[in-house]
Amino acid sequence: MNNQDALRQLLEAVARGQVSPDTAFSDLKHLSFESVGDFAKIDNHRELRTGFPEVIWGPGKTPEQIAQIMNAMGDRHPVVMATRIDVETYHYLQPKVNQLTYYPEARICARIESFPEVTHQGVISIVTAGTADLPVAEEAAITAELSGFAVKRLWDVGVAGIHRLLSHRHIIDEADVLITVAGMEGALPSVVAGLADCPVIAVPTSVGYGVSFGGVAPLLTMLNSCSAGIGVMNIDNGFGAAILAGQILRTAAKLR
Repeated sequence: MNNQDALRQLLEAVARGQVSPDTAFSDLKHLSFESVGDFAKIDNHRELRTGFPEVIWGPGKTPEQIAQIMNAMGDRHPVVMATRIDVETYHYLQPKVNQLTYYPEARICARIESFPEVTHQGVISIVTAGTADLPVAEEAAITAELSGFAVKRLWDVGVAGIHRLLSHRHIIDEADVLITVAGMEGALPSVVAGLADCPVIAVPTSVGYGVSFGGVAPLLTMLNSCSAGIGVMNIDNGFGAAILAGQILRTAAKLR
C-alpha cells in the first residue's frame, strides 16, 4: 500500500466513524513521506511529530541531490535547511533553488522567503571559548534562529582569560538555556555551569593541538565535569545542540 492509499483509507474510516479524529491525528504523525528520485525519502511529518522539520545533512550528497531535496521540501515547508554546505556547493545550488540564503560561517544553506520571526518563548545564549569555535557556534545560532528562537551570542571568553566571561555575567543570568562551545581542553562549560541556573549544553569542537585528538580531549573533559546540569553533545555538533535547546524551551512552554 502506498502513502496515498493509506491516507485515503484513514480518512474514509474517520468519515464512517470507525476511527476517532484523535486517533487519526496520531496516525498521520507517522504516515507522510515523499520520495525524491531513487536516493531520498523526505519525512514531511517530522515537524508534526517532533516540533522540528527534517534538515538536510550536506556531506555525502551530491550538489544535485541537495538541490532536488531542497526544492521538494520547499513545496511543504517555509524553512528548508541544509547543513555543512561549502561555498562551492552553495554556488551550484544558488541558480537551482529559489529564495536561497547562505550563512558562510555556519555553513548552512536555507530556502526561506524571509528570516523567521521569534515565535518561541525563552532565550538561547551561546558562548564560545575562542574565535576558532565560531563555525560550530554559528551553526547552533543560525539553526536556533531559523527555528524561531531568540539567540544571544558571546564569543571568545575562554578560561585562559576568565575575566572576559565574568564581565559578561548578565548574558549567563538572562539565558533560559546555555550552549557552551569549546575546544582545546574544553573547560568552559564547567565554569559556565557553576554560574548558571539553567540547563547547559556543552559542545566540544575539534579545535586544538594534536593531543586533543580532534575533539576527543574536550569531549572527555565535558563528560567528566564536576559541575552539575551539563548535557554533552558530540564533537562539532552545533546543530544538535540547537535542537536540544529548542526542545527544552518548547517543553517548558508546554508545562507552563
